[in-house]
Amino acid sequence: MIVSYLSNALARLADFPWRMAARHLRDRFADDRLGQTAGALTFTTTIALVPLITVTLAVVTAFPIFDQFQNVLQRWLIESLIPDSISRQVLGYLTQFTNKASRLGSLSFAALFFSALALVFTIDRSLNAIWRVYKPRAWGERLLLYWSALTLGPMLVTASLVTMASVISWSGGSLRSQGPGMKWALDVLEFALLWGGISALYRFVPNTHVPWRQVLGGSLATTIVLEVARSLLTWYLGNMPTFSLVYGAFATVPILLVWIYITWVIVLLGAVLVASWPSLMMGALRDSNTPGWHFQLALETLRLLRDARQLDSHGLDSLRLATQLQVDPLQLEGVLETLQAIDWVGLLSEESPERPPRYVLLADVNNTLLSPLLHRLLLPEGPSTQAMSARWMTWRLNDVL
Repeated sequence: MIVSYLSNALARLADFPWRMAARHLRDRFADDRLGQTAGALTFTTTIALVPLITVTLAVVTAFPIFDQFQNVLQRWLIESLIPDSISRQVLGYLTQFTNKASRLGSLSFAALFFSALALVFTIDRSLNAIWRVYKPRAWGERLLLYWSALTLGPMLVTASLVTMASVISWSGGSLRSQGPGMKWALDVLEFALLWGGISALYRFVPNTHVPWRQVLGGSLATTIVLEVARSLLTWYLGNMPTFSLVYGAFATVPILLVWIYITWVIVLLGAVLVASWPSLMMGALRDSNTPGWHFQLALETLRLLRDARQLDSHGLDSLRLATQLQVDPLQLEGVLETLQAIDWVGLLSEESPERPPRYVLLADVNNTLLSPLLHRLLLPEGPSTQAMSARWMTWRLNDVL
């Protein structure tokens, strides 16, 4: 199944308009200030790195079957995510920190756990901003999601390593010190787990429906770029020891910070790629820099949903709406949220790959006044606009659809 997904994802990547995507990523990187977002995530990751690894190892070793693999898991996590030239030093520092953290009491351990949660909440806000989702999940849903990520994730990774227990038990200082065949198997496992983790990040963190098709293609591109970036950084540090000459024994810290920043830049750009996938595949889109654009888009959306009442589904999902309107689905999100806020449109959450959530028209077009939409998207209500808006007070939806 993994091979099938991989071949399909590679085929989608080959057909993707990369030149248009490069321009789009450049524009979104500047417009959304993703460089600053990556910097904030780098700071939060640095603060939460020790608590996150401590919580991860505590969860894994709570199960006796996984207890013997604690050192293996910790070594694998560091060596698979950090360039080889500094992985051993980082592993030594983190081992010291986590050993001290493991002797803390329950109250202190709870503080560590919430430090780790601070990182995932920052990731949540950043990815939802990329998807233009401004309505967060309920606190209960968010805590359940992140609790699952902090518990099931480490267990799944460890379970994958258990399948190679006989080989891992022979490892001396590094998981990579095996024969060519086993090294290749470990590299494939590492790539698959990283790809799966990034896919889960793009699929489940945004509070909107993200189809698996675009998730797998975008996360595969992100994983490949991460692996290439790690190899290039390893080569650079090995051949041009600038950091070591300037910082000496302290060089591990700035190198780690640079790598964390590069990682977050790549992950955020990959998120932009996944979020913009449908609009990039559409090609040419309508010009959105026109006066009253959002009001016009809302009226056209209502017209499509009115006509969709005659269909078997009685509604349309956001991607079909964006395709028929020839607009970026991310632009449509804000209009749909406005229509939901005034109870004119409802969302049927039937989240499955075959049937994504559908938007349906709730308003009676013959009796619903147009003024709420006018005031929200075209002409704010106020003393200076009272005389003008009085002419529209009697207009109904059916008059403009």
